[in-house]
Amino acid sequence: MILADKIIDLRKKCGWSQEELAEKLGVSRQAVSKWESAQSIPDLERVIAMSQLFSVSTDYLLKEEMEASVPQTMSAEEVMVTGLRRVSMEEASEFLRVKQETSPKIALGAAVCCLAPIPLLLFCALTAKNIMDQTMAVTLGLVILILAVTFAVVNFITCGMKTGAYEYLEKEPIETAYGVSGMVREQIKARREMYIRNNVVGVVMCILSVLPLICIALLGGDEAWVIAAVCLLLAIVAAAVYLFISVGIPQASFEKLLEEGDYTRARKAMNHSAFVPTYWCVVTAAFLGYSFITNDWERSWIIWPVAGVLFGGLYLFMVNRKQA
Repeated sequence: MILADKIIDLRKKCGWSQEELAEKLGVSRQAVSKWESAQSIPDLERVIAMSQLFSVSTDYLLKEEMEASVPQTMSAEEVMVTGLRRVSMEEASEFLRVKQETSPKIALGAAVCCLAPIPLLLFCALTAKNIMDQTMAVTLGLVILILAVTFAVVNFITCGMKTGAYEYLEKEPIETAYGVSGMVREQIKARREMYIRNNVVGVVMCILSVLPLICIALLGGDEAWVIAAVCLLLAIVAAAVYLFISVGIPQASFEKLLEEGDYTRARKAMNHSAFVPTYWCVVTAAFLGYSFITNDWERSWIIWPVAGVLFGGLYLFMVNRKQA
C-alpha cells in the first residue's frame, strides 16, 4: 500500500472528510485530494502531523515509499522492467491534454464523413421529383461529398501530427512515474458518468436510426421519402458517432497510460485507433466506385444505411473487446 492509499484508509477509519483532515493539518482540501490521488507527496512536517493525528508511526506511513528506493537483488523479469520507457507526470498530463483537445475534432471529422453523402442523396430526391437536373445533382453532390471527406481527412492528419510523439504508448511497454496512475484513475472517475451516458445515448440512437426508413417502407412512401429517411438515418448515426468518439478517445488514452483494455503489454500490437476514419473512407470509396461503374445512382445510396447500421455493431464489438 502506497502513502496515498494509507492516507485514504486512515482518514476514513477516523470518519473524517478531506475538508476535516485538511483543517486539522492546516492545508487546503485540494492539497489533501492531491495526496490521496498520488499527484503530490506531503512534506515531512505534514507526515509527522498525520502520524500524530492517526496515532501511527511515520515509519508506517513512509515505509513502503522508502523501500521502493532501496536497491535489492532483482529477478530476471525485474531487470527487464528497468529497460521500459518511463512516462513522467508532466508527459502523461500533456498527453491527456492533447488527447482531450483533439478528440472533439476527430469526432467531428468522423461525423462529417457520415453526413457527407446527404447532399448527394437530397439532390437525387430532387431529381426524382423533376426539380433538378440529374447531371447537376450528381456533380454538385459529389463536389460537396469530396470536400467534406477532404475536411475530415485533413482533420485526422492534423490531430495525428499533434499526438504522433506519443505513438509509443500504443506499441511499447511502459512504466509510469509515481503519481501518474493515481492521477489517471482520478480523471477516469471524473469522466465516468459522461462516458457511460454518451455510449448509452449513442447505442440508442444507432438502434433508433433505422425507424424512419422502416416506417416509410411500411407506409409505402415514394423514392423521395425513402431518400429523406436515409438522410435522417445518416444524420442520427453521425450524432451517435460524435458521442462515441468524443469520449472513446480520452478513455483509450487512460487505458494506454494504465496499460489496460486493448493496451495491455500482450495486446499493444492490436491497435484500432484508426478504425473510424478507415471505415468511413472505405465506405465512401465503395459508394463512389460502385456508383461510377454501374451508373446506378438511384439505388447505390443503400450502401450508406447498411454501412451506418454495421458501424454501430462493429464499434460496439470493439468497445466490448476493450472492456474484456
